[in-house]
Amino acid sequence: MDHPQAAASHGLPISPESPFTPSLSYEFSSKRLLPSSPCSFLRSGSKFSGKQTSDKSTYEVHVELKHVDMAESFLCGYLRIQGLTEDHPTLTTYFEGEMIGDKYTFQTRRPEWGSSEKNDYQHWARFPAYRPLASKAKRADFNYRGFEQREHIFMRWKEYFLVPDHRVKQITGASFEGFYYICFNQVTGSVSGIYFHAKSEKFQKLELKHVQDRCFGAVEFR
Repeated sequence: MDHPQAAASHGLPISPESPFTPSLSYEFSSKRLLPSSPCSFLRSGSKFSGKQTSDKSTYEVHVELKHVDMAESFLCGYLRIQGLTEDHPTLTTYFEGEMIGDKYTFQTRRPEWGSSEKNDYQHWARFPAYRPLASKAKRADFNYRGFEQREHIFMRWKEYFLVPDHRVKQITGASFEGFYYICFNQVTGSVSGIYFHAKSEKFQKLELKHVQDRCFGAVEFR
């Protein structure tokens, strides 16, 4: 089925009584309708590719977002890392992310993740975009309101299990018990992350770029 406007572009006549004839007396709403995702990069189906680096090694990483819910400050997806172990050249994990804003703070409120406020501040401080917020973020009443409309979105990504066999909890030479501190740039679609686990090498860096696809970004009409 053609879009109504397609008839005019195809040279087909539109009668004065046509329901598609625009009315100059119609008042357009001035209310802004926000899309479910704030930009074309952070949405269900988006893919990112890059590397995770430590002092001694570099690993290829691919991420695919399966679901993004800005209202719930939540996303989830799959993270695939290559070359981590000889026995398992490719490992894929399911992860969930919590976005810093009205629902989640810069302080990690999950004791089972093994972090602390001091550790949180040390990791966040490595992101240049966080530094202007550093003094405010330490206040108990600080709320990062309107996060979805800001250039940078801060998150924590926690891996939960291997895919496809979720029953596997441990693999020799690899660990997914930690989590990532994430800074996402909505303008460029880039992901910067720092991996944390008490028993792993400190400050491993994750750098990803958005992989272009054939989907169109969100459009807002007024």
